[in-house]
Amino acid sequence: MALIDLFLSRAVRKGRLSLTHHDGTVREFGSPEPGYPDVAIRFTDGRVAGQIVRNPALAAGECFMDGRLVVEKGDVRDLVELLTANDKWEAGRANLNPSRLVRTVGAIKHRIDRINMERRSKKNVAHHYDLSGTLYELFLDTDKQYSCAYFTDPQNDLERAQRDKKAHIAAKLAIEPGMKVLDIGCGWGGMALYLHQKCGAEVLGVTLSEEQLKVARARAEALGVSDKVKFELIDYRRVEGQFDRIVSVGMFEHVGPPQYRTFFRKCRDLLTEDGVMLLHTIGRLNGPGVTDDWTTKYIFPGGYNPALSEIVRAQEGLRMFLTDVEVLRCHYGWTLDIWYDRTVAAKDRIVELYDERFYRMWLFYLAGAGAAFRNGGLCNYQVQLTRGRLSVPVTRDYMFEGERALRD
Repeated sequence: MALIDLFLSRAVRKGRLSLTHHDGTVREFGSPEPGYPDVAIRFTDGRVAGQIVRNPALAAGECFMDGRLVVEKGDVRDLVELLTANDKWEAGRANLNPSRLVRTVGAIKHRIDRINMERRSKKNVAHHYDLSGTLYELFLDTDKQYSCAYFTDPQNDLERAQRDKKAHIAAKLAIEPGMKVLDIGCGWGGMALYLHQKCGAEVLGVTLSEEQLKVARARAEALGVSDKVKFELIDYRRVEGQFDRIVSVGMFEHVGPPQYRTFFRKCRDLLTEDGVMLLHTIGRLNGPGVTDDWTTKYIFPGGYNPALSEIVRAQEGLRMFLTDVEVLRCHYGWTLDIWYDRTVAAKDRIVELYDERFYRMWLFYLAGAGAAFRNGGLCNYQVQLTRGRLSVPVTRDYMFEGERALRD
């Protein structure tokens, strides 16, 4: 109890946290501050405090999932926001890091887990993306875009922001009718279908998720475009042919650093001599790091968000031109807040699909991810690469013009 109290006294200075220990002892931390939540939590047994002190990144989530850490005032998003807002990335305090021993062991395990050879890749993808399709329908937009939206106005709704995301990416690809496009990690097919409908491209989408493949193929069939927009269950390393454009949205997080070079080499080989690719990925603002234990165990086994330096280093020497890099700082935080609100609204249905523990796990995942973009060291990178020096215009005007036309 003394250690967790010390830990929280250092972690919470702005805003207020009330903690009721398992024996009824109440401790107060911080002080009221505009813009910072007022949260009350309770530990239901004597082991919670010690587990959180030893490895907060893992134990806090597990204790919340198991109902042993109960949020009695506010909700888990408020709790995560309170802790991370007191430890903003730009301030560099890093109060919530686990011990040095835990970090060392985690770093070794991290390197092993991110090897991501083909068999392991499919298993990792299935862990998350082959969950019930109904679950995703409950909190995603109607096009089932499971990646960062693009808010041309922070007040836009999710449907508009996801449409604008597709327009933003399509404009960077500068697609002309009849071009062949490869969509690596195509999800439920929304981007591939958009690029055909709006740009006239012929698209091949590849995925390792059997559930997503079924939905994507059914959508293409229903729209009568399955001859122009095709989907295959295949690892990107096994794709053959030549493509004018390659797009990959929200897939690179699952590649793993040991395979980055393989990924970019394969993309280069698949592009025509005048080809263009656009990579959209979650990234870290710091240098290379590790994925936290809770996320690895429960949400994205084998997942890792790259530093920009890792992306750039992986493509160096492959004779591709790095033609554009954009950093999206706030957009995923806004996206995740909407997903969180929709998840809360769908609680009864999610509990019916799974159980209370799964529902709390999903809430913790969305709350933690949102806070990582609002206060932590995560962002989104959009990286454009070309085979030819003049594959895209030498100024960025074409992006803005193309995007406006697609929105209209």
